[in-house]
Amino acid sequence: MVRAAILPAVGAPLEIREIVLPDPGPGQVRVRLAAAGVCHSDLSLTDGTMRVPVPAVLGHEGAGTVLAVGAGVTHVAPGDWVVLNWAPSCGECHHCRIGEVWLCVKALSGVGGVHAHDAEGVELHPGLNVAAFAEETVVAANCVLPAPAGIPLEEAALLGCAVLTGYGAVHHSARVRAGESVAVFGVGGVGLAALQAARIAGAGTVVAVDVSPAKEELALAAGATAFVRACDTTAREIRALTEGRGADVAVECVGRAETIRAAWESTRRGGRTTVVGIGGKDQRVEFHALEIFHFARTLSGCVYGNSDPARDLPVIAEHVRAGRLDLGSMVTDRIGLDGIPAAFEAMLAGKGGRSLVVF
Repeated sequence: MVRAAILPAVGAPLEIREIVLPDPGPGQVRVRLAAAGVCHSDLSLTDGTMRVPVPAVLGHEGAGTVLAVGAGVTHVAPGDWVVLNWAPSCGECHHCRIGEVWLCVKALSGVGGVHAHDAEGVELHPGLNVAAFAEETVVAANCVLPAPAGIPLEEAALLGCAVLTGYGAVHHSARVRAGESVAVFGVGGVGLAALQAARIAGAGTVVAVDVSPAKEELALAAGATAFVRACDTTAREIRALTEGRGADVAVECVGRAETIRAAWESTRRGGRTTVVGIGGKDQRVEFHALEIFHFARTLSGCVYGNSDPARDLPVIAEHVRAGRLDLGSMVTDRIGLDGIPAAFEAMLAGKGGRSLVVF
């Protein structure tokens, strides 16, 4: 048996219990987790913003060591370090065929399966395919990627979601060019990765925006050249920092209607806003027809940073090894499984960067 964080029902508190994992079957891999990041998407599963079958073992951003492999698995072996890939692409659907693997229609097909059982025999589902909030997990072979060499395994966990998403939002979705100005809304795990990615892209003015003034130090360390506390005048303050025009690019990492609207308003005429944050159906963003015409701005969604993990992990790893991207600086709390509920509360309160469950 291994310990895991289980969501018994939508809206219910997490329960830390022992579960029984099966041996890996054909095409499966068993992994001992070294660490797992606590992501806002996990919180979105608990409150029903994102829907998955329950009861479920949550957690999707993780890295660990392969313990065993099932028949037919050849790309990893026992003892290998791996990063979990919670949204594997099938390679066959329309989106995969045209290179948009982050929109694969089968990426979450595993969430409805039975991942494990609790001590009473109740079937458990993998929250986002990989069930990383557990000491060990069993996943499909396409849910593991070899961990990049030269990166501590605990920190490599962040590569599985926060870094791929933040880096991809800047480089693949917004396509930030050298010298452009960037505003990043939300200085959590993904926002910190986006700030570092903007610096790597050669952005000029980089403005971090957050409701908490305590995030300023984190933001400046990540590459922000200025920090603005979110308020009714945020867009005006960003324009003042960008010669009155507004930012070339805004990256929204919160998922709230007012933040999306503020990000859009903070960009110049012809500017680009990329929305990374996951909001609920109750979050309505309004525009009138004349402003859409007049400002000629672009507003786009961004799933998983529009990233292809197999392609992008080696690139990001080289930035880490070269010292251009600092994974450790994104982690503000190292916790155990029992600390996940408190990490959720801190996230809701806008406190800290990434919380990392260390096993």
